[in-house]
Amino acid sequence: MVGRALAEPQLQVSDALLPEQPVDMPLAVLLGKPPRMVRDVQRLTMSLPDVDLTGVTLQWACTQVLRHPSVASKRFLITIGDRTVGGLSHRDPMVGPWQVPVADCAITLSDYAGVRGEAMAMGERTPLAVSDAPASGRMAVAEAITNLLAAPIASLAQVKLSCNWMAACGQPGQDAALFDTVQAVAMELCPALGIGVPVGKDSLSMHTRWQQNGESRGVTSPVSLLVSAFAVLADVRGAFTPQLRLDAGPSVLILIDLGHGRQRMGGSILAQALQQAAGPVPDLDDVQDLLRLTAALGTLREQGRVLAYHDRSDGGLWAAACEMAFAGRTGLALNLDLLIAAAEAMPDEGDAKNWAGQVAERRNDLALRALFNEELGAVLQVRATDRDVVLQTLREHRLSACSHVVGQVTEHDIIEIWRDTQKICSETRTTLLRHWDHVSHAIARLRDNPECADAEHAAVHGTDPGLHAARALDVRENIAAPFIATGARPQVAILREQGVNSQREMAWAMHQAGFDAFDVHMSDLMTGQAQLTDFRGFVACGGFSYGDVLGAGEGWARSILFNPQLADDFARFFSRSDTFALGVCNGCQMLAALAPMIPGARAWPRFTRNKSEQYEARLAMVEVLVSPSLFFNGMAGSRMPIVVAHGEGYADFSQQGDAAVVHRTMRFVDGNAQPTETYPFNPNGSAGGLTSVTTADGRFTALMPHPERVSRGLQFSWAPSAWGDASPWMRMFHNARAWCA
Repeated sequence: MVGRALAEPQLQVSDALLPEQPVDMPLAVLLGKPPRMVRDVQRLTMSLPDVDLTGVTLQWACTQVLRHPSVASKRFLITIGDRTVGGLSHRDPMVGPWQVPVADCAITLSDYAGVRGEAMAMGERTPLAVSDAPASGRMAVAEAITNLLAAPIASLAQVKLSCNWMAACGQPGQDAALFDTVQAVAMELCPALGIGVPVGKDSLSMHTRWQQNGESRGVTSPVSLLVSAFAVLADVRGAFTPQLRLDAGPSVLILIDLGHGRQRMGGSILAQALQQAAGPVPDLDDVQDLLRLTAALGTLREQGRVLAYHDRSDGGLWAAACEMAFAGRTGLALNLDLLIAAAEAMPDEGDAKNWAGQVAERRNDLALRALFNEELGAVLQVRATDRDVVLQTLREHRLSACSHVVGQVTEHDIIEIWRDTQKICSETRTTLLRHWDHVSHAIARLRDNPECADAEHAAVHGTDPGLHAARALDVRENIAAPFIATGARPQVAILREQGVNSQREMAWAMHQAGFDAFDVHMSDLMTGQAQLTDFRGFVACGGFSYGDVLGAGEGWARSILFNPQLADDFARFFSRSDTFALGVCNGCQMLAALAPMIPGARAWPRFTRNKSEQYEARLAMVEVLVSPSLFFNGMAGSRMPIVVAHGEGYADFSQQGDAAVVHRTMRFVDGNAQPTETYPFNPNGSAGGLTSVTTADGRFTALMPHPERVSRGLQFSWAPSAWGDASPWMRMFHNARAWCA
């Protein structure tokens, strides 16, 4: 604790070493008394017609909504960012064995040993501000919360918001719209929810103008509120994901419709696909609904009733349900009758159409609104046997009137829509998934290696069984336990260079395995503050040494090779019979560049640019091979997922080494357990899936994936539930400790 908040506007600084208080002053002296800004503005009312769905076919709408950039897969953005650095990630955007980017929130661990953590989610509904800026602000906050509720938060009192405000101040109506939105969010909604907004920022020049063909043109952005919601979690376990499950028997989907049947279509993705500026827009009409939803989900979480959860936002129920099916590779049978009945029970708000002679068109209109409205809500998957219990729980939290069973989960590759006891639309899940992946495929094809982009697009709707664990060792066995019990802790250097960023998680893994881990920077070796002679082993960690400007790991290696004293020190270290070394990712590239001085490593390749021509951050399947590596003792034949995060992991024997005699320790495999060069199962394209090599005596091993980032079960974005918080990759570090004995 570094201080406390005072009610009086006074700044005080104390120092126990000083006889007097060094600072004790009114804030008015520090901040001054600037004059209050006065703006004379006018509100502009925007009255937009209801969306016109005449002639819109259900098949067309389903396809266009899934292909819309706001709804479509964002994997092209996600897989190029390192999401596991630091080793404290628990929930990232990728969900399930097929790693589908549909997670509602992000969850991180607070430390390497416990289960406490933090959750973060976002909300944004800018299109609604075109006609109703305050509604867009309320919906942005509410969307952030419905996303965050996938994490095990007990109360909204735990939640804090960061608000990023954007507006075109000075443009007609925009100052008043901003004022009204801030009033609605900061002075009304958040206090009613008991949520604080301790931080935020603003950009108030969201207008641009230019000259074109002698004409003055301009674009004004509507008021935009981007909300980031945060909460501290006592236990990260128990988070929901959108992945539909087939292992729990027959199950149904329940929609909690916080729009209470209003089905307002303004600003929706379907309206955008139709190029219609429409109204009215969705809104949070009853603040208590969010509090009730939070309490209900807390109860259902404690009871273990929820199998999957996804919020309803862009794309409506249709997008939410499809994303859940994509993540679980399931089929769906959606039934719209209860939603249509709820909508028909709403009072007529002046619909000008004469529906008497257009029964079929009316039923189609109702179906489209039920599927594609973007009112607040959430979709739950529950066991069929738990359906009545879940509905009773929702009733106890005063949500029964807006909770509807809207479908059932099936094992088939078909997503069906039913209305009035008739099937009105049916399409294969793989076809819909192809539409949903279209945007990512198109962008990746322009940005990356087109062949790799095509291969991944084919894989996302293919038949690969996905991530799994097979013939894996006992993840809870600790073969180093007897040696740790002796109290002897060999010293290992956690070696890093400028730009390396994975030293902390590596140090923790080695510490847990029974080593005394020392943080050793290359400058420590250069100045003599640390000596390799003091260590039984070293681990060269992952990251971007020297920004990879000289090639991945090359600058790091040259800092050794071009320093005669360091080169001699490393050569002597490698020649000792009682030492070991491990290079991971950037450290793997560094060790490969040092191969000529490592006994038995002359067959090692260099590691160069991935064939995808892109940085790859994924959870990939690997198989441990029979090898002399001390790190993989007893692990041969195991197949399991591991984190990869590298841009230069291609094992290139054209520059160095001999593929015929190199000692291979690990390779990428596909879901069918076959060694693969197919992208994305092999993210770097190495021949035979090669991703790790060792020496003949097994003391020195280089590998591209990151076992230290998944040394706990809670660090995987997907892992077999039987693992719990254990991880098979901890065996590598236990093996090193056992070898030292």
